[in-house]
Amino acid sequence: MASINELIERIHADSSEEIVTEYLEKIEKSKLNAFITVAKESALLRAKEIDSQGHDGPLAGIPIAIKDNISTKGIATTCASKILTGYIPPYDAHVIEKLKEAGAIIIGKANMDEFAMGSSTETSFYGPTLNPWDTTRVPGGSSGGSAAAVAGGEAPLSLGSDTGGSVRCPASFCGVVGLKPTYGVISRYGLISYANSLEQIGPFATSVRDVATLFDVISGHDPRDSTSVDRETNYSSALINDVKGLKIGVPEEYFAEGTDKNVEKSVRDAINTLEELGATSVEVKMPHTKYALSAYYVIAMSEASSNLARFDGMRYGLRTEDSDWHTTFSQVRAAGFGDEVKRRILLGTYALSAGYHDKYYLKALKIRTLIKQDFERAFRDADVLIAPTMPYPAFKLGEKIDDPISLYLADVDTVPINLAGVPSISLPCGFSGGLPIGMQVIGKHFDEAAILRTAFAFEENTDFHTRQPEGS
Repeated sequence: MASINELIERIHADSSEEIVTEYLEKIEKSKLNAFITVAKESALLRAKEIDSQGHDGPLAGIPIAIKDNISTKGIATTCASKILTGYIPPYDAHVIEKLKEAGAIIIGKANMDEFAMGSSTETSFYGPTLNPWDTTRVPGGSSGGSAAAVAGGEAPLSLGSDTGGSVRCPASFCGVVGLKPTYGVISRYGLISYANSLEQIGPFATSVRDVATLFDVISGHDPRDSTSVDRETNYSSALINDVKGLKIGVPEEYFAEGTDKNVEKSVRDAINTLEELGATSVEVKMPHTKYALSAYYVIAMSEASSNLARFDGMRYGLRTEDSDWHTTFSQVRAAGFGDEVKRRILLGTYALSAGYHDKYYLKALKIRTLIKQDFERAFRDADVLIAPTMPYPAFKLGEKIDDPISLYLADVDTVPINLAGVPSISLPCGFSGGLPIGMQVIGKHFDEAAILRTAFAFEENTDFHTRQPEGS
């Protein structure tokens, strides 16, 4: 699969239109179901404009897939839900504006779990996405379409969103690189909210270098987002093949019972590789990790129950036969939301209800603070933390979809990062039975440079990122 630099060379030698056409043909023939909407006409039109007028942006003429919960002007945005059938946003998300300024071409909207609720991309109204390494298995979620598109060679780059691991989980299962940045580094303007205190937009690519390039483009301050911070955005300069003196923290709680033996071995071997390159490692304690899943799901579902109240069939999307407001509201939501979305709305509403707010939601917020403090203490002894991204490789389609608790438990190694708001990058570090294994490098707040440097050095000295699924 071609890198950004290789594609730019090809665009200069041939044309953007030719490259975009190749990707569109691959999508058309694909059985992965990685896309909900393919923006064929607008993508080809933009490619022709770039070829004729020229563009000096860092992504000029390069196609990119966008998760279907990020607003794209003139291109349907459904959140993989029936309730948003036919909705075409009248505006672009901040990240889309930045991509267009850089010359990137939106090739389509990637499949996802409905409203980003899931870890397998099986809750999509448009059917599940398949894993390019083994089409009987899930690609991870909720950004499964974004990761599968990159791993399957249907897009060189993509964007996802990460609420509790939804970029890193599919990056791990699909053998690509996915970054969840510090909360506030990328504007959330135009991201359709699920749990707004947790979620962040993040980039996918086949290499750390390409992720850093895409991250440079989409990060930066946005006054329309009150959570957006003003920081330097030259992350590509951190990519040096040198980890001498780097202190790696190894949180044993992330290697707990239930972690696949091959996953643990691959991640520990990766740490050994970095030690051979000059890094040192130390065990760190994260005692409140065991409470992270419970706290995360109380907070996330509570925020979801509030955020999803706006989907009522009155202004956009699905509309049933008109009756009185209460009846129409109920009918639209009953018909438009899938089972998992309804489950989370109900649980969130219950957690926020009178008499239960302090018992559940307030207690979860207190645990969130304790988890954040765990990270702060760990980073007194370490520059980065390294752990498995997921406790096991990609599981079979249908294996967990009827057992919500089992699916929730899959996020055990990713949700603490979102609760603390720190950055984390997942990259391939091994294989088990032909399926990719991902490790995550976790950093201090706003220290994406450290995790990118660590990931880049590992990538430069191994070949896991060069392996591709058959036919990609």
